[in-house]
Amino acid sequence: MLSRFEHRVWEACGPDRLRRNQLLAPLTTFKVGGPAEWFVQLQDGAELARVVEIAREAGLPVTMIGGGSNILVADEGVSGLVIRLHGGEVSSIGASRVRVDAGVTVNGLVRWTVSRGIAGIEAWAGTPGTLGGAVFGNAHFRGRLMSELVTSVRLVGGDGRIVDVDAAAMEFGYDFSRLHRTREVVVSADLEVSTGEPAALRAVARESLAFRKRTQPLESPSAGCVFRNPQPPHDRVPEGIPPSAGALVDRAGLKGVREGPAVVSPAHANFIVNQGGATARQIRALIARCQADVQARFGVTLHEEIVYLGFRDIPEA
Repeated sequence: MLSRFEHRVWEACGPDRLRRNQLLAPLTTFKVGGPAEWFVQLQDGAELARVVEIAREAGLPVTMIGGGSNILVADEGVSGLVIRLHGGEVSSIGASRVRVDAGVTVNGLVRWTVSRGIAGIEAWAGTPGTLGGAVFGNAHFRGRLMSELVTSVRLVGGDGRIVDVDAAAMEFGYDFSRLHRTREVVVSADLEVSTGEPAALRAVARESLAFRKRTQPLESPSAGCVFRNPQPPHDRVPEGIPPSAGALVDRAGLKGVREGPAVVSPAHANFIVNQGGATARQIRALIARCQADVQARFGVTLHEEIVYLGFRDIPEA
């Protein structure tokens, strides 16, 4: 017999979308993690608002995932309802703005804009995950922040209400937005763009992809950069060392160090890669070792960029 929660979710988005004990590892770029107590995949903002409201009324915590990058899911899994927001649409709003659903992948957005001669997004080629995740964490690449493109964001609050918020009210910072504090969920974002020649835009996208292939261990499962870069003058880095988490981990002699199949990448020390069968517990132990060794050697505290999901002893970002 269906519970009231199940019945209401089925009414909101159909009988085949809600699942119990959905394994999350295949839905993450780390390929690590246990099951979701409840799981549903959505892409429509109205459905999202309704399901968030239903979960709130049922007393279930809601956890959002998109492309599954930049997260580490606990081996025990995640309690409550996990919503995977994936897919959606991109549309032009005049000549200088595009509206992008949160579940659209950043790479899909790059392809969409480049093919239409729309400039501004092409340098983000190769960015893992979805636009919603990029807005949540204010993604960065080669000195640029996603917030530089955002003009407004449509959000769902914990009560299921949809609100439109100007970029100035998003509290964007390095690896941060107000969503870390409010637990609101991105439905879509409006981005500022311009016009360009598709061939030139495609060349920029190819160069960005080539840079990532040269400098990042893309051949192995990972969550992207593990640690935030130090931010001088607040974070004091010893003279002669770049304010880079990867440089600090490297100079602490940690490249290639492992905890089982979890390894600090020899290609980029701010990446931990899963060489096959790593557990979240092993990855977390390796993260802790990197933090401890860098602190002991250089007096610098490394803070995680990745988000922990399902860990009972760590508040989720």
